[in-house]
Amino acid sequence: MRTLLLLACVSLMASCTNSKVATGKKTAQQNTKASYELVLASEVKWDHLNPKRGDLAPKAGTLWGDRKGNEPTGFLLKPTDGFSSPPHIHNISYRGIVIEGLIHNDDPEAANMWMPAGSFWTQPKGEVHITSAKGTTSLAYIEIEEGPYLVLPADEHFDSGERPVNVDRSNIVWLDASDVKWIDQPETAAMSNGPKVAFLWGKPQVDELNGTLIKLPAGFSGKIVSHGSSFRSVLIKGEPQYQVGGKNDVKILELGSYFASTGGGVHQITSSATSECVFYVRANGACEIIPAR
Repeated sequence: MRTLLLLACVSLMASCTNSKVATGKKTAQQNTKASYELVLASEVKWDHLNPKRGDLAPKAGTLWGDRKGNEPTGFLLKPTDGFSSPPHIHNISYRGIVIEGLIHNDDPEAANMWMPAGSFWTQPKGEVHITSAKGTTSLAYIEIEEGPYLVLPADEHFDSGERPVNVDRSNIVWLDASDVKWIDQPETAAMSNGPKVAFLWGKPQVDELNGTLIKLPAGFSGKIVSHGSSFRSVLIKGEPQYQVGGKNDVKILELGSYFASTGGGVHQITSSATSECVFYVRANGACEIIPAR
C-alpha cells in the first residue's frame, strides 16, 4: 500500500539554490529563436486507452509525443464516472495529475483514497494496481518517459525497484517569491497574493528535466519565460487567456489545454479576475515568472 507524502524539504532545497534570472537581452534572443505549439482541450483527438477493452476502457487524447511509439509522451486520460479497472500492470512507469473529478490509483487490496483535482501520483512499471474514477467529467494528465504505453495482465508483474507516490493536493507545498529566485515580484506582495510554485520531481536548479506546478493568482497578468531547451505546460485549474509573446492572437484555455516552446520562449498569461489558475510545467532547466508592471 502506498503512503501519502509531503513535498517539502527536497523541494525547498532545490528551489533555494536556483539562480536562473534572465536579462531582457536574453529573453528577447530566446523569444526570437523559439518555436511554439498550442493544443486546446477541445482540439484533442480521443481513442481508447486500452483498445482490447473498447468502451470499457477510459478514453485517451495525446497532447504531445506518441504513447504507441518509443518516445516520451503526455496525454489526457478521461475515465467514465464509476470506472474501475481490473488489476493490471504497465510495461513503463508514469506520472499523473488529476485535473477534474476524483481518481484512486493503488494496490487492489487498498482502501479507496480519492485524489481530487490538483493531486499528483506516480505508478511504477510492473506493479499490480487498479485505477478508479468518480465524477462525470473526470480528467487527468499522464506523462511517460518512454513508450509504448501498454496495459498488461497482473500475472506478469515484476519489481522495478521504484515505489509509488500519492500526493493529495492538500499536501502540496507551495513556495513564493521569498523562497525561489525565479519569481520576479516585489517582496511586499510576495507573501500575500503572488505567483507560487511547487516542485514535484527533477532538479531545475541544475538545468535537469523537471516537473513543477505553477499557481497564478486571480487577476494575474504577466509572462512565463522559459530559459531551457524544452518547455511543456498543461492547464490544471482555471480559465486563463494565453498568447505567445509578441503575438496578438489570444486564446482562452480550457482545462487540459497544452502549450509548449523549444529554444526558450515567452508565454503571456492572464488569469480571470475571480479565479486563480494552475499549470503543470515539464521543462529542461528553469523558467521565470514575471508579472506585468
